Amino acid sequence: MNTHTRRQFLKNASTALASIAPFSLLPGCALAGRANSACSKKPNIIFILADDLGYGDLGCFGQKLIKTPNIDNLAKEGIRLTSHYAGSTVCAPSRCVLMTGLHTGHAFIRGNARIPLGPEDLTVAEILKHAGYKTALIGKWGLGEPDSTGIPNRQGFDYFFGYLNQRHAHNYYPDYLWQNEQKAPLKNVVRDVNPPGGVAIEKVEYSHDLFAEEAFDFLEENSRNPFFLYLALTIPHANNEAGNKGMEVPDFGPYAAESWPDPQKGHAAMITRMDADLGRIMAKIKDLGIDEDTFVLFSSDNGPHKEGGADPEFFNSAGPLRGYKRALYEGGIRVPTIARWPGKIKPASESDHISAFWDFLPTCCEIAKIPTPENIDGISFLPTLLGKTKDQKQHEYMYWEFHEQGKRQAVRIGDFKGIRQNIEKKPDGPIELYNLKTDLAETKNIATDHPDIVEKITRIMKKAHRPSKEWPFPFE
Repeated sequence: MNTHTRRQFLKNASTALASIAPFSLLPGCALAGRANSACSKKPNIIFILADDLGYGDLGCFGQKLIKTPNIDNLAKEGIRLTSHYAGSTVCAPSRCVLMTGLHTGHAFIRGNARIPLGPEDLTVAEILKHAGYKTALIGKWGLGEPDSTGIPNRQGFDYFFGYLNQRHAHNYYPDYLWQNEQKAPLKNVVRDVNPPGGVAIEKVEYSHDLFAEEAFDFLEENSRNPFFLYLALTIPHANNEAGNKGMEVPDFGPYAAESWPDPQKGHAAMITRMDADLGRIMAKIKDLGIDEDTFVLFSSDNGPHKEGGADPEFFNSAGPLRGYKRALYEGGIRVPTIARWPGKIKPASESDHISAFWDFLPTCCEIAKIPTPENIDGISFLPTLLGKTKDQKQHEYMYWEFHEQGKRQAVRIGDFKGIRQNIEKKPDGPIELYNLKTDLAETKNIATDHPDIVEKITRIMKKAHRPSKEWPFPFE
């Protein structure tokens, strides 16, 4: 996308936000964030995002060794989305897609680089804030460095506590976190390794535990207001700077006596620790009397990693899928996703509706009963959640691009999935084709059997990628 076209596109997004504002506040909600009965009728929205959690890392998605009773119970009380996709196969672009409703062919941030969201970018937080919601991000951001246009408080969040930088977020025992736009010192003592990455030499305060407490405080303080809580946890990402001791956790919990390698004990203990805190959060929602007014969505930003000593094969973290983080095979982008909303979502239900992170923004708009901006790639999947499958609109195609390891593209149309590898060296290289209905593990390349589908996917790959100065492809 050239500069003029991009600016025009972002201008249209800003215009969409301006059109939302006059209609967004219910009667009695003129002062956004002030508690009153009219405001509280808008459903609360909580999005809990794990980091590098694999499709097979949860009991309700087939895990046999790692204990996740609370997340499994979330699935019993809600719906499992078995064909839900992350925005990308790595952190920053996946989170950009989540926030903006644009897939990686259109999103401004398409890779793990220190490129911030701009003032023209329209986020789900900004939309909900204009609709009278109190908005908070607790955890990992990755879409803007300090003092940049991309920091959470300049992208629609009233409150932020956590990490701005992704590498800083590797360390579970940092010597500071950010609270809004100020550093909040912690008691840990850190040795710099690939700054802002580091490894703690004195471990006192575990960042995940701080995030859990911040979430409880936010819920307590805002239970009478409509709120949007984006709880972006770092579990079970590794501290890459700690080598094979990167699965940092205060203790191994129920796995201490297992004969597993320490990194695998750490991996399991991290997930079970996250599970326990999710259980506490759900209990808090019930205690506050807002259970039936609160929509909860749980997911992961990409597939399982092979870093910090972790071995995704040990726990079969990708489940029945092929590939891990940084792959565009299903294991890198299909993520375990659960939604819960008492009285609205049928308990213990399941859907294979094809959806993705870019659908989150329009889904939130429909939940909040506010207009959805134009010029986004997402389609609300609320009808699927509510069991109204006949009303559910479908994507013509799903698209991903990845800008590491030689650059890759992937397209899903119906049951077919096409992948092009190593675009830097072979811009017109062959496309691998798989039928996910009969070959979920993507083991048999059937491209030669379906030249018509390969041709269609080739056209989509060219159409779905808007040229970007920051994220170029050789064929631009």
